[in-house]
Amino acid sequence: MSAQAPELIRAKPVRRPSVWVWTAVVLVLVAMLVHGLLTNPNYRWDVVAQHLFDPRIVSALGWTLLLTVGAMVIGITLAVTTAIMRMGTNPVLRAVAWVYIWFFRGTPIYTQLVFWGLLPVLYPRLSLGIPFGPEWFVFTTQDVINAGVAAVIGLGLNEGAYLSEIVRGGLNSVDKGQWEAATALGMRRSTTLRRIIIPQAMRVIVPPTGNETISMLKTTSLVLAVPFSLELTFVTNAIGNRNFLPVPLLIVAAIYYLVVTSILMVGQARLEAYYGRGFDDSETAPRTVRGMSKRQQAILAAGTVHSDPNLEVTP
Repeated sequence: MSAQAPELIRAKPVRRPSVWVWTAVVLVLVAMLVHGLLTNPNYRWDVVAQHLFDPRIVSALGWTLLLTVGAMVIGITLAVTTAIMRMGTNPVLRAVAWVYIWFFRGTPIYTQLVFWGLLPVLYPRLSLGIPFGPEWFVFTTQDVINAGVAAVIGLGLNEGAYLSEIVRGGLNSVDKGQWEAATALGMRRSTTLRRIIIPQAMRVIVPPTGNETISMLKTTSLVLAVPFSLELTFVTNAIGNRNFLPVPLLIVAAIYYLVVTSILMVGQARLEAYYGRGFDDSETAPRTVRGMSKRQQAILAAGTVHSDPNLEVTP
């Protein structure tokens, strides 16, 4: 008596009515929010449209981007330097890096910017020379460190302290065997860092650094403590207070912040994908399947265990 073929079982997806309920709730809430934004006359969308491309605001946006780029360049440079100093064997350099991180992470950024703004008052003149000896170069502090320079230096020094721990964590995430292998090959420590350790650590460093860049874009609004009067938030507040319409001008600033932040998020995602190549299993799985024969793919799909010695999976 021949065995009957097993009856095929047709799987049906589990019904999830809660998904439709929550979708309806979210759509209703979004519709209420949009209705409130468009019908409330206090937002003054006509004023928002009038000042959206105001030359003063566009110029302030440029200064904000310049502050962000300058502060991040200083911060990244200091972060890499201090992270390497803390990982080194020189106790003096390790102590200097630790004190720098301790001070700038332990004091508020607003307080630091206030002191940078008062630097010409604290030190009216600066000089370069031998302590308690002759001075070679003497210059007035106000002529060298104006409000813009003080804002960039203050933001960069503060950001470098936070990024230093991010860089150090990224460098420590690389397996110690990489160092040992490079040392066994006779590579110098600087060459090992530049060609082996840092490229691998970028996968860990890039995501939080991107977040810090986006945060720095918004932190530039604190440079009014210097004071620096060409930044986006300062300019929009000044125009709004002059017209007795602060809310529409704040909306203009928020729109520009959202646009620039969205662009930075796209760039961050591209960098993460670039430095994450070879670590994503979803990228390697399709290539593994394509490298198999039809017989091997059928066995894999059936979920059966095959002990045939001729079964090989080609990478």
